[in-house]
Amino acid sequence: MHIADMTMFYAPASGGVRTYLDAKHRRLGRYPGVRHSLLIPGASLSHKDGIFKVPAPAVPFGNGYRFPLRLAPWRNVLHDLQPDLIEVGDPYLTAWAALDARRQLDVPVIGFYHSDLPLLVSNRIGSWIGTNVEAYVSKLYSNFDRVLAPSSAMANKLIGLGVQNVHVQQLGVDLATFTPALRDPSVKAQLGLAEDSRLLIFAGRGSREKNVPVLLDCMKRLGPEYHLLLVGSHMPAVVPENVSVIDHFCPASEVARLLASSDALLHAGDQETFGLVILEAMASGIPVVAVAAGAFTEIVPETCGVLCQPNNGAAMASAVQELFNRDSTLIGIQARKFVEQYFAWDTVVAGLLQHYQAVLGTRSPVLVHV
Repeated sequence: MHIADMTMFYAPASGGVRTYLDAKHRRLGRYPGVRHSLLIPGASLSHKDGIFKVPAPAVPFGNGYRFPLRLAPWRNVLHDLQPDLIEVGDPYLTAWAALDARRQLDVPVIGFYHSDLPLLVSNRIGSWIGTNVEAYVSKLYSNFDRVLAPSSAMANKLIGLGVQNVHVQQLGVDLATFTPALRDPSVKAQLGLAEDSRLLIFAGRGSREKNVPVLLDCMKRLGPEYHLLLVGSHMPAVVPENVSVIDHFCPASEVARLLASSDALLHAGDQETFGLVILEAMASGIPVVAVAAGAFTEIVPETCGVLCQPNNGAAMASAVQELFNRDSTLIGIQARKFVEQYFAWDTVVAGLLQHYQAVLGTRSPVLVHV
């Protein structure tokens, strides 16, 4: 079985889609008879270790992202690879290149709906074009042989747009990278905090949909015994006294250390298609305080944290206090066990292979343990 993945959502500082594809690429190599090729944008045509860079211009001020403008280079690489199945991870030109290659190669194409495009466009441009974008999404994803969505919330949105053959395929977390073993007692000291203070953390982009102002409002209400560490690019420069900022992209190893060294994760985003940082925090052995919206109601049971009303700093502050009125250490231990049981990448990739088997009409290969 030869699987070709292709997406433009792949850059040095990119997030969930790259995490998914890298984890998948590593694990599929452990299955006998499975080959995995990954097609991503690059400055020039090249390939190494099954990763093929296809020429595409850089996006100005785009943090390393490139936006494909021509079908032919992607279609040509697919023609040379002759895959048995193609998976597309974005709704732009690469998706149409895959559908065009399907006509030549006579292979199935799966679309993975990683991002809620109508909502993203509405947030950045305005709701006045939302109807046209919804029609575009409906037309595009109705062409795929199977559509995967990372949560029931996203699957239901696609179904509501008239897309059929939609299946939920949740993502996973690297349990070796994100682990309680990385807890570093010096982190609080470096922030000038007492050991018994409550260190909260949010890691991700400071983009509009993350609702960082809600976190800041929450911290104003909580007061000095709580401290929030914001980690990631585009974070606000003006913050309350009980908030610290690391305003740049951090590698996974550093994020993992900071998560494991904190007492809880805060997340106010109410439009998340999945929310990988939630799983990364739970894998790091810390509980979660997040909003009851998007995919969070599906991945944060009450044994692993507290969910609160969206867009409400007072509600989030109350949820934080509720968490620490409980045994937050025990909740963190339960969170780690929860992701070990349901969200290990090996489990996720095994589920993906069942989808591939279904569209190919073949038996799933068996993992070789190493």
